[in-house]
Amino acid sequence: MTQTTHIKAADWVIAWEKEADRHVYLRDADVVFSRDRLVFVGSGYDGQADEVIDGRGLMVMPGLVDLHSHPLHEPIYRGFSEELGNPKLYQSGLYDLKPLLRIRDPESMPVSAEVAFCEMLLSGITTLADLSFPNPSWIEKLAQSGLRGYVAPMYREAAWYTENGHEIKFRWDEVAGRKAFDEAVAFCEQAESHPSGRLKAMLCPAQIDTCTEGLLRDSLAVAKEKGWPLQTHMAQSVVEFNEMTRRHGVTPVQWAHGIGILGPETILAHVVFIDEHSWVHWPTQDDLRLLAETGTSVVHCPMVISRYGLTMQHLGKYIARGVNVAIGTDTQPQNMIEEMRCAAYYGRIAAGQIHCLTTGQVFHAATAAGAKALGRDDIGGLAPGMKADLVLVDLNHPFMKPVRDPLRSLIYSAADRAVRDVYVDGVKVVGDGKVLTMDHQAACNRLQEIQKQVGADTAKLDYAGRTLEDISPLTLPLA
Repeated sequence: MTQTTHIKAADWVIAWEKEADRHVYLRDADVVFSRDRLVFVGSGYDGQADEVIDGRGLMVMPGLVDLHSHPLHEPIYRGFSEELGNPKLYQSGLYDLKPLLRIRDPESMPVSAEVAFCEMLLSGITTLADLSFPNPSWIEKLAQSGLRGYVAPMYREAAWYTENGHEIKFRWDEVAGRKAFDEAVAFCEQAESHPSGRLKAMLCPAQIDTCTEGLLRDSLAVAKEKGWPLQTHMAQSVVEFNEMTRRHGVTPVQWAHGIGILGPETILAHVVFIDEHSWVHWPTQDDLRLLAETGTSVVHCPMVISRYGLTMQHLGKYIARGVNVAIGTDTQPQNMIEEMRCAAYYGRIAAGQIHCLTTGQVFHAATAAGAKALGRDDIGGLAPGMKADLVLVDLNHPFMKPVRDPLRSLIYSAADRAVRDVYVDGVKVVGDGKVLTMDHQAACNRLQEIQKQVGADTAKLDYAGRTLEDISPLTLPLA
């Protein structure tokens, strides 16, 4: 392994100013890392290096932090899930088709994960929170990818189902949920002890409406004891909002605060339907204040939410109120640059104004805010002493031209097409736009074959006896 690498005179560098809590541009700057740590970010490095990379025509930026993803099952839904949404369940596709498309073959899940991990690396992701149901090969597959990963085995005490397409019910099994919790803790401990040193643990009681108060409290207690973050899905649909207010008379956020699970250790995925959202017509305006005051982090996943015709109202407001908002990919495609673009565009649409949200704020959410949510100050930025997780962007790519503001060119025009090289812990995992740790094309080919078996028994499981073709027809009819 190369000891010291010097990226010399890069046209643009996105550096981190810790005291100011902000990213800044540097021009004609050097980035130097030794093994897994950055040792110099600035101009005029005159030290020794084992490898020198010509930085002309490059932007060096920190690796992106994907705080919410489901790689073990989401890629297999490609071509099925893009236009799902039940109007009788407030447009959500969560409750209608997803239970029918769950992957039952444990040998299929690592293939799905491999495709997702490759997509992540190619879009500049270096750290991810992987929320998946446990699989025997999960940890080794994540380690093989070269990513910095938080293993978050999901567990819950209830499963959603519908008998008529307009009412969601819950099948409770608290004994099974407790057993899954214990298994998740053991799985997390296994990840923490992995020799790669890049894997960490995260507890994940799956959804706020599928877990009891006791399980949520106990999960947070274990998380605090072990120094692990905790993440759960919350306020992700109107159905969930209505169910929680029916049960408790308060919003999901307010109920979570009341039982003591909000705080800096807690990460909440989505949090779209808060009390101020115009679709729920709730009389309070307390949710954002509670999130900010408790230091609870929110993960915004704009692409999947917008796919259902839903939107957060609006991202700029959350940030302005002091909520730490990170970004996640959630579903396929696992592309953080596209998520940043969606976050910016949809945030402005929801607010009805362009200046409610800046590109800099979106980039901060995809980097430093994710690091903060994980309780880390060594990722999400480029400064001496931080991890050597970085991305080299090709400024000569046609979609980056002309380069006046490289982040705008990347986010709004080029996206992952301009990502040239990616390093995690100082190790190159993407080179010249190709994943070096996995065979991306071979994994995609295997997933193509696996997908042919998905949904074969949908009609037996669906409440109305529909086939997969009934639920998700092709875009165009076959002639």
